[in-house]
Amino acid sequence: MSDKKGDRMKSNYGCHYLFQNSQENSMTFEQAFNRIIKFMNLDTSGNFRLMIGTDSQVHDKYTRFITGIVILNDGKGAWACIRKVVIPRRMKMLHERISKETTLTEEIVSMFTEDRKNQMIDIVLPNIYRGASFTMEGHLDIGAGNRNKTKIFVEEMVTRIESMGIKPKIKPNSFVASCYANRFTK
Repeated sequence: MSDKKGDRMKSNYGCHYLFQNSQENSMTFEQAFNRIIKFMNLDTSGNFRLMIGTDSQVHDKYTRFITGIVILNDGKGAWACIRKVVIPRRMKMLHERISKETTLTEEIVSMFTEDRKNQMIDIVLPNIYRGASFTMEGHLDIGAGNRNKTKIFVEEMVTRIESMGIKPKIKPNSFVASCYANRFTK
């Protein structure tokens, strides 16, 4: 009996980490990662930015969070996918929602283990002296402008992303969260 419960828990955990884009539904993280590697191998001398960011929208009875993963080869295209998480209540408190967005981004960033990051770096490494590059960014749907209600959370959330060893980006430079993921929160 405990084995069945364990299997059920594993399968529920796996479903929690399904990704999709316009071509594919229900990708595992491993499948999404393999698509990223395939995209990078199309141009091993590219300037790649791996960007991860989350946005949310409060609906009548739930709050929808969308985390976007985008691998961009500057000037030469991108590959992207999203992960959807629905919390079955209205999350009205801004700090709670921004913190959850950052947590969901951190979860996906942590799935890019050192081994996986090294696989991506190894793709561009032979062409580094010809201008190839790879960076990883965490996009936060917050801004420091005077009119932005989220400005009081910038330092806290930026510090969390920096502690993961990646570059934090806030509005207007956090387009994966504020534009790409935002499209799917409605």
